Amino acid sequence: MRVEIWTDINCPFCYLGKARFEQALDAFPHKDEVEVVHRSFELDPTVPKGDTGLVVPHIAQKYGISEAQAAANEQGLGEQAAGLGLPYLTAGRDYGNSFDLHRLLHLARAKGVQDAVIDALYRGNFAEEDSVFADEEHVVRLAVAAGLDEAEVRAVLADPAAYADEVRADEREAAELGASGVPFFVLDRKYGVSGAQPAEVFTQALTQAWQSRSPLTLVDSAGGDACGPDGCAVPQA
Repeated sequence: MRVEIWTDINCPFCYLGKARFEQALDAFPHKDEVEVVHRSFELDPTVPKGDTGLVVPHIAQKYGISEAQAAANEQGLGEQAAGLGLPYLTAGRDYGNSFDLHRLLHLARAKGVQDAVIDALYRGNFAEEDSVFADEEHVVRLAVAAGLDEAEVRAVLADPAAYADEVRADEREAAELGASGVPFFVLDRKYGVSGAQPAEVFTQALTQAWQSRSPLTLVDSAGGDACGPDGCAVPQA
């Protein structure tokens, strides 16, 4: 069974949602038969590359609330993160264009270390003071520590076209599936879960998706010649 998760590194609920989903997955009896794929979704693709700012005033302006309210929201997110055992900076965090980070995540998927790299980027954004949006060297260090080759990381970051089509394809798929926000979880392309739901919701979704997997129905399976591990059927004269 495949679970696809559309996320953005800017998104605190993606950070929390991944942890809650993993709580459910760790307890799922068929965990070893579940493939998890992380897909790209930019919360704000209009932010110019390298143009960053502090999260609290940005959130206050975006939602028409006071900076005190925005700061209180960050404190609340920090408390939720702590409840999941996740580190979280409640002040001084920034936001920015995430397109290059998504491109790196596609490189990471190709190299089989996507989950480790997304965890590293989340940690870099939500728990470390150096910016993942304005400090490329910080991103390189995180990606290499998570298992990527430094030369390949630098090559992707230096080439704006590298994995760009894959990121855009993910974003088109998200729109086609009706995702208007993240995190957005899709199980076997049959069931969707939107938002950082409690682990119990993910448990229910995993169970339902697993139970609905239909065995292949064979039509006229008895009469045709075929090849198998022991060879091919020998035509009878």
